[in-house]
Amino acid sequence: MINVHDIMETIKMIEEENLDIRTTTMGVSLLDCADGDINRSCEKIYEKVCRKAEHLVSTGEDIEKKYGIPIINKRISVTPIAMLLAASGGDPVKYALTLEKIANQVGVNFIGGYSALVQKGFAAGDEELIRSIPEALTVTDHLCSSVNIGSTKTGINMDAVRLMGQIVKRASELTADRDCIGSAKLVVFCNAPEDNPFMAGAFHGPGEPDCVINVGVSGPGVVRAALSKLPKDANLTEVADLIKKIAFKITRMGQLVGTEASERLGVPFGIVDLSLAPTPAVGDSVAHILEEMGLQMCGAHGTTAALALLNDAVKKGGVMASSHVGGLSGAFIPVSEDAGMIDAARCGTLSIEKLEAMTAVCSVGLDMIVLPGDVTPEIISAIIADEAAIGMVNSKTTAVRVIPAIGKKIGEELEFGGLLGSGPVMKINYTSPETFIHRGGRIPAPLQSLKN
Repeated sequence: MINVHDIMETIKMIEEENLDIRTTTMGVSLLDCADGDINRSCEKIYEKVCRKAEHLVSTGEDIEKKYGIPIINKRISVTPIAMLLAASGGDPVKYALTLEKIANQVGVNFIGGYSALVQKGFAAGDEELIRSIPEALTVTDHLCSSVNIGSTKTGINMDAVRLMGQIVKRASELTADRDCIGSAKLVVFCNAPEDNPFMAGAFHGPGEPDCVINVGVSGPGVVRAALSKLPKDANLTEVADLIKKIAFKITRMGQLVGTEASERLGVPFGIVDLSLAPTPAVGDSVAHILEEMGLQMCGAHGTTAALALLNDAVKKGGVMASSHVGGLSGAFIPVSEDAGMIDAARCGTLSIEKLEAMTAVCSVGLDMIVLPGDVTPEIISAIIADEAAIGMVNSKTTAVRVIPAIGKKIGEELEFGGLLGSGPVMKINYTSPETFIHRGGRIPAPLQSLKN
């Protein structure tokens, strides 16, 4: 039975506490668009994705009006383009321009899948696509790119890690006149999920259906507001129980939107990603949730423990609300996209080393972190390797999205705007890992990979 109190509570969450559906993402398989001629392949891709996603944006807008629920982004993810490049050869940037044309035609905010899966080595098309990423992100506005360089089952491809350090730096250099936006649209994964609706890491995995709708929810502001009403002497078990209840309500809303979008568009409903995705807006911060638990500021000792509690409670509450939870699911800690993280980084309370420790217990990894412009590709590669090792050993998804701020030093800032926010250039350790990175090869999979 519909409860009037629940309706009013949801309205308050939307109007006062930044509750929203962060994204509805349509995943489209391009496997049937492979062709020995890259121009024909691009034509097939354009026709198929435009046909499938023709009503994606308008459907999202109709659902917003029907339920009064903001849907911030409408997005598309596609099969990793490296797989099509293996069949067609040619200049991979043609695929990037085709995807950009699609994004403009159907009106989505982002399109992801300019991607390669190289956790065990480079197949045909992989290295060519990776080397084209900086140019592809320079000549497009809506395209996002990702590369999976490791997994618990395979270990870490250190040749790919070395290459990605160079690619990230080059993506920043080519877009230095636009606050280095290129590297802000590029993420390097270990254990990348195939059904992630969040950018920049979304791609439509080869094990996915031909077309599917995935939903990413949000709601850090709702969790923080609920915690603010708890007595200050409430114990952490009570804190965890409250977060679980709030996560349940948030996820049910995502399930509702995903089911409705699926029915209207005539495509299967995939998953709800119940991640707490922050924004730069005041009151919509994961860092502020941790501070509401009792920390003076995010980054203080105790931050990792508080984040572990939050992440676990979000997952436990969310899985009770939907039978199809997937993607990343938990709590995001993107520095430039979170008002509390930005403040903590500016005053030096939050360091890259502390962020790395936090990634051992949260959903993703080192996300939207601005590095000094003189950072070397080898240091970027080493940051990627460290984060991948955490993911590999702990059988979880980890990722790195760092932005070398070309021409800027520690304390200066980049301004991206919108959901990407702004961020201060953070201090890094310049001690060289060059010899280690240039060894190449593979870091073997850990013993826990042998689960057969």
